[in-house]
Amino acid sequence: MIAIIDSLVRYGLPFVFLCVFIEQIGLPIPAVPVLVLAGALAADGRLAAPQALAMAVLASLIADSIWFWLGRRQGTRVLNTVCRISVSPDSCVRRMEILYERLGLRSLLFAKWVPGFSTVAPPLAGALRASPLGFLLWDAAGAAVWAGASIGAGMIFHRAVDRVLALVESLGYLGLGLLATALLGYIAWRFHERHRFITELRLSRITVDELRGRLAGTEDLPLIVDVRTRGARWLDARRIPGSLRLDFDEIEQHLADLPHDREVVLYCT
Repeated sequence: MIAIIDSLVRYGLPFVFLCVFIEQIGLPIPAVPVLVLAGALAADGRLAAPQALAMAVLASLIADSIWFWLGRRQGTRVLNTVCRISVSPDSCVRRMEILYERLGLRSLLFAKWVPGFSTVAPPLAGALRASPLGFLLWDAAGAAVWAGASIGAGMIFHRAVDRVLALVESLGYLGLGLLATALLGYIAWRFHERHRFITELRLSRITVDELRGRLAGTEDLPLIVDVRTRGARWLDARRIPGSLRLDFDEIEQHLADLPHDREVVLYCT
């Protein structure tokens, strides 16, 4: 933490830019603590709050624009890549597509507050051919609210932040080691949850080849249900022949209508 403070004081705005860019590009390094510290330093007159906010918004816009144009060029391939590298088990493309379909570009206003959505939203907007200008405007507004809230919190509670920093400083390398351990533990826990989620998912999965073999038979043919979102179907209109189209949120209310004597296979994005 002391090293972060020294870097903030020494390098100031470029350090804020770098931390925000690293997080928004998809790495599991939280930028909020840096923004809160920047706000506390601004309250003490050691950093300019408006410039720090501008740097955070600019870094976020650049990182998000990269993902937006990758999504525009590569479509679902980029979305699947983002979903695989994310450390949040709940950041699957399906949930984000549903949220985006309901709110459109307005969802970018609070995207950075939702775990997983911050990284998925920009390429999703690009894949769904959102207006580049509209994307930049809503994304900038969302970044300003997110970064502004963090910097503002640091300015309001700067005395409490100063006391915490003084305590960490009094602990010396021990305090720095505890903070580093906490950060590494957080990242390890998220990856553990991700691994556990994927392991449980594999237990109930059937491969493409296995499904093809089942469909080639004449007995015990499974019922295939296409639960992709409307956005996913628009991106790829192909479907497994004979499959039943059903929105994911409608499965529960249609369970009684599905045959009980056949195996049911769902497929999504």
